[in-house]
Amino acid sequence: MKKFIVRFGAMRALGVMECADTSAVGFGHGVKVVARTSRGQEIATILCEATKERISRLNRDHETPIFIRRPTEEDEEKIANIKEREVSDFERCLRTVRRMNVDLSLVRVERILGSERIVVYYVADGRVDFRELVRALAAEFQTRIEMRQIGARDEMKLRDCVGDCGREPCCSSFLTTMPPVTMRMAKLQKATLDPAKVSGRCGRLKCCLRFEFETYDELLDKSPPLEALVVTPDGCGKVVAQELLARRVVVCLDSGANTSFANEDVKIVTRCRERCERPEQDDLSKNKGAKKHGAHRRKREAPNDEGNA
Repeated sequence: MKKFIVRFGAMRALGVMECADTSAVGFGHGVKVVARTSRGQEIATILCEATKERISRLNRDHETPIFIRRPTEEDEEKIANIKEREVSDFERCLRTVRRMNVDLSLVRVERILGSERIVVYYVADGRVDFRELVRALAAEFQTRIEMRQIGARDEMKLRDCVGDCGREPCCSSFLTTMPPVTMRMAKLQKATLDPAKVSGRCGRLKCCLRFEFETYDELLDKSPPLEALVVTPDGCGKVVAQELLARRVVVCLDSGANTSFANEDVKIVTRCRERCERPEQDDLSKNKGAKKHGAHRRKREAPNDEGNA
């Protein structure tokens, strides 16, 4: 039996499908098959052959679709019919939601290939009592209704939109899970901290901020830290800026000039500043010593002056 990682459904779920070696002839990336999942018969797209390493990267609760057949002409007609009815199905569901005054925002209505069920995706602030709504929708569509609440990031996965880069958003093209994104990632990559520019269509921080974070974090560990006292070919100074991708740092030299150096040309030396400042400290010590010596001499001379007077 051969195993393949497949993707299926509007939410782009992943699963490991098994099929006989004879049926797997010609299977490769992008080949569509009819498989049975926990939701019923639906179209699945083969991504790659399932190795142990690739399977280990999937969620532990991934599905195991059962291969049925390659799509027939009848299946192709059903798929085309489902796509044509998507808009009308959404409008019918929306009218029912408004008529029953249910507090939720409808996102998408997905019809399964085998007509076993219709999945209704929605967004809501909290829990919604949709028992009456499910009965009404079941009577409207004459099939099983599954209500599924999703978050803001998943909502963008189901909507047709374009990102700031001019391409389809990552969440609706290749991402299967939504990775956590923090403001530290934007700061580390020197991205603007304007919320309007670092936020995606979902209103959350852009997922792409995470893609290069590990590289930036690795380069940060290899770069001299900010405020570090260093020795450079031009003398002592302090690190005031880091150019992580260029693997360089900007050093404020004792002369007051800001100069860029490669990381390998900079050596962190904590005694550098002490050595550079020692002449000034020696001068201050000499001045203080001279002042004290002059003060003692004046004190010794004062009584003599009085005696002479």
